[in-house]
Amino acid sequence: MPSLKLDFDSAITMFDNFLDFDIDVALRNRILQTILIIFIMWLINKISVRLIYRGDAVELKRQYHWRKVIEYTSFIVGILIIGNLWINNFQSVTTFFGLLSAGIAIALKDIFVNIAGWAFIYLRKPFDVGDRIQIGEVQGDVIDLRLFQFSLLEIGNWVDADQSTGRVIHVPNGKVFMDAQANYSIGFNYIWNEQKIYITLRSDFKKAKAILLEILNEHLKDDLKLAERVFKKAKQDHLIVYKQFTPMIFTKITERGIQLSMRYLCDPKKRRMFEHAITESILERLGPEDNIRIAYPTSTILLHQDKVHPETNPLEKK
Repeated sequence: MPSLKLDFDSAITMFDNFLDFDIDVALRNRILQTILIIFIMWLINKISVRLIYRGDAVELKRQYHWRKVIEYTSFIVGILIIGNLWINNFQSVTTFFGLLSAGIAIALKDIFVNIAGWAFIYLRKPFDVGDRIQIGEVQGDVIDLRLFQFSLLEIGNWVDADQSTGRVIHVPNGKVFMDAQANYSIGFNYIWNEQKIYITLRSDFKKAKAILLEILNEHLKDDLKLAERVFKKAKQDHLIVYKQFTPMIFTKITERGIQLSMRYLCDPKKRRMFEHAITESILERLGPEDNIRIAYPTSTILLHQDKVHPETNPLEKK
């Protein structure tokens, strides 16, 4: 306790010495006011964020955007107040910066393009936090939106079926003006997925198709009902026309045999799980069938013989 009291007394003494320091009174007041403004802005920001996150955890996207609005607003307001405090003729300075902005825009073109991209993302909303998108060659789930860049949790690449790689990719906001964007989540947030299976030419392909349809309807019945409701809502905003939502199977003859292509609607984030469950059901159902055989590539190896057996070579008998 004595040491704590000593430290507190030392702090008071240092503050008194600062107040009594031989500097201009106006400058000292500005420094104290600047510290006070920074503290107030920081306190308002923290309190506001705590109040926002008291709500339902389901509203994470709305809470995220409100937190960003408060952070940017408090920063800009603080800069304006402190600037007005330290610069006597603040209006003339802003006019000067307005005239200087053309030169700065040329020198810092990429930075201003990224800021414009950030404004475009927030106003036009080509994608939002939580959406699965592809921009250029990069795919992932949007996890953060910042002034100069947005962040994606990468999917695909060396991982199959659009699953996460675990890497976070930071993309400059200006990319929204230069690269094409695909959004898996806005509008009609379902995709058509296809799985292929090959059976031999002698297999009963009609029976195989019937079994595959049963498997698809069994695994997708709940999601298909939800997809139909989402589609009816999406038609009001987008020109999306689908006449059939139920799974389909297309037949094609290839060099490997009969190709059966299963086409169905699914949530893009559940694509691999659907493929896994459907594949296991196919193996379980088609395995016991005597008149259905799954086709796969085979190879035949012929070994060269240095001496041909007379019984197998007519020329040697002569």
